[in-house]
Amino acid sequence: MTTHYRALGALSATVLAIPALLYGCGGSGGGGGAPASDVAALLKDCCTPGDKDFPKVGGNLGNQNYSSLTRVDKRSVNQLGGAWLNRIEGGATTGTNQSTTVAVDGVIYIESAAGNVIAVDGKTGATRWKWTTPYGVITRRGVAVAKDLGLVYTVANGNRLVALKQATGEVAWIKQYPSATTDPDYLGAVQKVAIVYHSGRLHIGTNDGNRGAAFSADASNGNVLNVFWGIPRAGEKGHDTWGGAAEADRTGATPWIHPAVDPELNMVYWTFGNVRGGSSQDGSKRPGLNLFANSIVALDLTTGAYKWHFQSVHHDIWDMDNVMSPVLADVPINGQMRKVVIYGSKTGMYYILDRKDGTAPLGIDEVPVKQDARQATWPTQPIPRQGAWTETCISDQTLGTAVPGDPNRAVPNYARGCLYDPHWDVPILSMPGHGGGANWNHQSFSPQTGLVYTGMGFVGAAHSLTEASNGLRPPGSYMTGGVVAVDPSTNLVRWKKLMPYSLAHGNGILSTAGGLLFIGQPDGNLLGLDADSGNELWRFQTGAAISASPIAYEVDGEQYVAVYAGGTSIPYSDAPRGDFLWAFKVGGTVPQAAVPTPPQVRRPVSGTAVEGAALPQRNTVVLARVQTSANAPGTAESTAVNAMTPTWMRVPVNTTVTFLNPADNRNEHCATQFFEGLFNFRLAPGQSAQYTFNQPGEYFYNDCFSPRPTGKIVVY
Repeated sequence: MTTHYRALGALSATVLAIPALLYGCGGSGGGGGAPASDVAALLKDCCTPGDKDFPKVGGNLGNQNYSSLTRVDKRSVNQLGGAWLNRIEGGATTGTNQSTTVAVDGVIYIESAAGNVIAVDGKTGATRWKWTTPYGVITRRGVAVAKDLGLVYTVANGNRLVALKQATGEVAWIKQYPSATTDPDYLGAVQKVAIVYHSGRLHIGTNDGNRGAAFSADASNGNVLNVFWGIPRAGEKGHDTWGGAAEADRTGATPWIHPAVDPELNMVYWTFGNVRGGSSQDGSKRPGLNLFANSIVALDLTTGAYKWHFQSVHHDIWDMDNVMSPVLADVPINGQMRKVVIYGSKTGMYYILDRKDGTAPLGIDEVPVKQDARQATWPTQPIPRQGAWTETCISDQTLGTAVPGDPNRAVPNYARGCLYDPHWDVPILSMPGHGGGANWNHQSFSPQTGLVYTGMGFVGAAHSLTEASNGLRPPGSYMTGGVVAVDPSTNLVRWKKLMPYSLAHGNGILSTAGGLLFIGQPDGNLLGLDADSGNELWRFQTGAAISASPIAYEVDGEQYVAVYAGGTSIPYSDAPRGDFLWAFKVGGTVPQAAVPTPPQVRRPVSGTAVEGAALPQRNTVVLARVQTSANAPGTAESTAVNAMTPTWMRVPVNTTVTFLNPADNRNEHCATQFFEGLFNFRLAPGQSAQYTFNQPGEYFYNDCFSPRPTGKIVVY
C-alpha cells in the first residue's frame, strides 16, 4: 500500500435481523428460565444477563449491560414513571459523580461524590445503611458486590481498598496500598476504576499517573496476588518497544477502566491508556510502538501471566487511547460462532478480536499514515477493514451556512486534519478528538438484537507541542454526539442517531430483552429508545446530569429501571449536579424533577463576563492581549487562549463593538466570527474595525494569526 490513509468513512449496511438464538456469550444467554447456577448475582460466567439482579458495573463479567427482564417493553415504556427518589446526600448540588449503581437481592449500592457508599431498598427507596468515609472526597465509578462473601468493596483516598459488610455497611477490613511512587511496592493510584469481583478475587485498576498496574487481590483481605504493568520494566515483554527511551519518558499506560472476565477461557481483559512521557503530544523522545499503551491485554485469570495483546494506536501522540470496558460476546462470523471481544472507543472504530488469541476474524489492516520524523511517528496504524463508525476528518463547512451545521465542522483559522495526522508546533484540529468517539462510557451488547450500542461524542481537539495537557478543545466549538448501533458480526453500522449532547463520558447504555435502550444525557434527561431503530420512545427529567449507566432489576415480580443522576465536569464544566438516585416502574407516580439549567453545548471561553460599557476602552475588544485583573489589556502581544481583552463581553442589542489591533503589536491579527460568519476583520497593527450587533445571541470569534485566542460577545 502506497497511499496515505485519510478519511475513515462511517460505513453502514442494511442487514437482516438475525435470530437471537445465534447470539450469546457462554452461560445461559437470554435469561428467564436460567438454572440456579446461572443467576446473574453469582457471576459464574462471562455473560449471564442481568435478571432480578444487576450485580456489577457492566451488568455481567462480559460488560454487556444487558437485562433479560421484559415487563418494560416498547408497548409499556410510555407508562414508565418514578417509583421513588432518594437524595442520597441530603440534596447535594456539587461534586464529581461518575459511579454506576448495582443491584443485588433487591438492594441498590451507590457511591456518592462525597466519598460515601449508600445501600438503598430497591422497592421503597429507603436508605438501608450508609458508610461515611473518614478519608475525604474521591471520584469513583462503582462498587463490587461479593454475594458469596457478604461484602461490598469500594476505594478511598490514600490508596485504600475498603470492604464493607453487605448487610450493615460496617467496615469488615481496609487494605492500604503504597501511595508513594518511590515505594518498591507502589502499584499506581487506586481510585476511580470500578472494582470487579469474581470467584474470591478482586480485579483492580489504577489511573491518572505516570505509572500504574492492573492487579488482582484476595477478596478476603486485599493482599495482592498478581500484577501487570502497563509499561514494561527492563527484561519484560514490550520493554524494547520504546527505542531506548529514558525511564522518565516511559510513563502513562494506566488501566483506568474496569476489565472483562471470561472464566471459561480463564482470561481477564484489560485496556491501557495513553503515553504521558512529559507530554502525551510529544513522541520525539520515545520512538517505537510504546507498548502496552493504547492496548488491550489478555492475562491468565489465575496467574496474571501475559497471553496476548492488540495495540489499537501505535506510538500515540494524540491521547487517543481506546480505554473502555471490553465487551464480550459470542457472534456468528462467516457462518461460524466466534468468541469475540469488542474493543474501541476514542478512535470511533471497533476492533473485533477473537478473545482466545487476539486475532481479527473480520480483518484489521496496517494502513500507512502521514509521517513526521520529528515525532518519530509509526509508519502505519491498524484500521478495521470495515472502517470507522464515526467521521474521522474535520469538515470544511463554510462560515455563514447552517448553524450549528455538521458536527465535525472546523472552527475557523485552525490547520485542519484527520485522525493520525502528525503535529509539531502548529495546532492541527482533528476529529473525533481525545474527548470524543466513545471515550469512557459503558457500552452494551444485546443478545436479542445482536448489536453493540454506544453513546459517542464529537469533541474536536487541536494538537501541537504548544498545547497543555492532552490537547486543546477549541473554545466556541459545538460538543455534540449521538448513539450508534453496530453489528459485531460484520462490524458495520446498523443505525446512528445524532444527539444534542456528547454522550461519551460515562453515559452508559442499558439494553433490555424488552427491545429498549436507556441512556442518560448531561441535561438530566433519561431517554428510552427503540433498540431496533434508535427512535426515542420515552424521556424523564431526573434533575441533574447523568454520567452513569442505567440498570434494571426486579423486586417481588416488579421490574424497575434505576439511574444515578449526579453529574460530572467533562466535557461540560457547567453540567448540573445533584444526588438523585431514581427508580422507575410501569405506573410509577413520582413526578419528574425540576428542569435544571442545561450545560452549554459550545466550549466556553476563558474568564468571566464583563460589561462592555464598564471597560477602560468602552465596548472595545483588544486583540492578542491577555486581560489584566483591571479588565485592561496586558502589555505583551500573545497567542494564549485567553489573549482577547476581554474574552467575554456583554452588551445590549444595537451596540457597536470596536475590535482593535494595538499599534505596538508586531503582527496582523483578526477577529473572525463563527459560525454565522458576520465579520472577518484582518487588522494591521494600529488598525480597528467595528460591528453593530442588532440581534440578541452569543457570538464567538478568534484570530487568524493563531486560532487559539478566542472571545465571545453576548448580546442581550
